Amino acid sequence: MSTSDTRFMQTALALGRRGLGLTWPNPAVGCVLVKGGRIVGRGWTQPGGRPHAEVMALTQAGAAAKGATAYVTLEPCSHTGKTGPCAQALIEAGILRVVSALEDPDTRVSGRGHDMLRHAGIVVDVGCLQSDARRANAGFLARVELDRPFVTLKLAASFDGRIATGSGESQWITGPHARRAVHAMRASHDAVMVGAGTSRQDDPSLTVRGLGIDRQPVRIVISRRLDVPLMGQLARSAQDIPLWLCHGHDADPALIETWAGLGARLFACDAVSGFLDLRHVMYALAGSGLTRVFCEGGGQLAASLLALDLVDQLVGFNAGVTIGAEGLPAIGALGLLSLSDAPRFDLQSLQAVGGDTLHIWQRTTT
Repeated sequence: MSTSDTRFMQTALALGRRGLGLTWPNPAVGCVLVKGGRIVGRGWTQPGGRPHAEVMALTQAGAAAKGATAYVTLEPCSHTGKTGPCAQALIEAGILRVVSALEDPDTRVSGRGHDMLRHAGIVVDVGCLQSDARRANAGFLARVELDRPFVTLKLAASFDGRIATGSGESQWITGPHARRAVHAMRASHDAVMVGAGTSRQDDPSLTVRGLGIDRQPVRIVISRRLDVPLMGQLARSAQDIPLWLCHGHDADPALIETWAGLGARLFACDAVSGFLDLRHVMYALAGSGLTRVFCEGGGQLAASLLALDLVDQLVGFNAGVTIGAEGLPAIGALGLLSLSDAPRFDLQSLQAVGGDTLHIWQRTTT
């Protein structure tokens, strides 16, 4: 691949990221059309997953698309769903070359889009910035390849790793700049998830606020017994903003009926040793289309996700305040006997956010 190929694919990846949190169950794809060294069309997957990035770019380019090169962050689709295949649209537009970052693992595509293009006489080059594209499409890839969403675990804690004082006071440990950054992170995920304890202790709304964003992520609460406040913010807004409740098969039928009446969507999940089986929970969420989940605790839910190796990304905000051993730890008991068994992640970035620090870690790959 040439330097210009890399540069145009970087632009396509940046465009694709605009769709994160908005396109599920579809991937957030970016596309640029280049002719004579100049971009003649740009596009990214639109909210709800339609139109696709290629269609948006072709529409913008119009007649200028003929003879152009298309840079796409994921293999153009080859099947007919709610719309026709993007591979066919590229063929009909007269595209001469397609540079694709990676092959789509979805069995409905999986090389067929590239084959359609080649059979039409279009030059196809695959693999430009493939690692970057896999990171950008991590949620979609996790859903297709692992049958679960990509999971980000966010922890906002004191310097000594506490999320509340011994009396339960937690608002606010980190400052307003950190909280605004959290809202931006919520917006880039399909769903925000907490445990039942957090829903009772904090009465959160789990919405994106202060960013001028209309489309809200799904709110998810993990609660085996459905012991979530019926008069809380989540219940009051369930008719207007999606609320999904994951509960055990032994939850009170009256509570199930009540929450359904309030507008929530309910998922009956298996339990193991008195707790919901989070593998089953994640399988159910992926089956309903979610690709990226932003978990905000609490400590027991965080520990369970880590213990089951279900966390792909750690996001930590730490404030310059110490609370002490009597405070509530950010992560519950993991039952570790050996340091070698501890979950490990690779540091990706570290920065100051207002008066706090933000550190982001990715799953360690061997």
